[in-house]
Amino acid sequence: MDLSASRDVARRIGAHVMARARRAAVGRIDLSPMPGGFGTPAFGPDHRVVRISGATFVVESTSDAATTRSVPVHGSTLRALAEIAGADLTTELDVGHDTPPLGDVDEPLVFDAAEAVGLGAWWALGLQAIDAVVAGLPASAAPGRARLWPEHFDLGIDVGVADGTRVNLGVSAGDGFHDAPYLYVGPWEPARPGDAAYWNASFGAVQGEREGLAVADATAFFREGITRFG
Repeated sequence: MDLSASRDVARRIGAHVMARARRAAVGRIDLSPMPGGFGTPAFGPDHRVVRISGATFVVESTSDAATTRSVPVHGSTLRALAEIAGADLTTELDVGHDTPPLGDVDEPLVFDAAEAVGLGAWWALGLQAIDAVVAGLPASAAPGRARLWPEHFDLGIDVGVADGTRVNLGVSAGDGFHDAPYLYVGPWEPARPGDAAYWNASFGAVQGEREGLAVADATAFFREGITRFG
């Protein structure tokens, strides 16, 4: 199932511009949700941040003096955005088996700002829920750090549960499994304790985005998955 055109554009930018620039500088590819969209944590000697904020592609740095460059995403090309961000599109890039295709780097991008704003809000809601869940876990849960992965376009973290296994908690923008954005709980092991109706996906449990879904709802969904392990 195809992602929406704007999500596909955002995902290509995330992988081939943002993650590519960050990997070249510090060897990492993970991104972060940000107001109005998503982007990189600060990286490299110039503390560069590359992000999408609504309709705008922004690059901020502190090389010699604090500088900001910004251009509209719509109508720009992947090549132009890469040049602004300092990303080399000629290098090989593999950020996992779901790495989006590079595509035509000179084709003008068609992009709806509302899509970026919606994704940013969705990831922010999920991150608040993840933070609330993690705050209530014992130190033995040893939670990872929530990161936005450019290949899957999902925000994810893993935590330890009572039986010693680990469970992924995630916030997806939508994919071939479920086109609309969704939350998920994915145990690393095959055990699916408790009522089988909760485990509604081959990899665990899924709850789709819906109108009126609040942080408390997302928190309850994640907590239910964890507490099923005791």
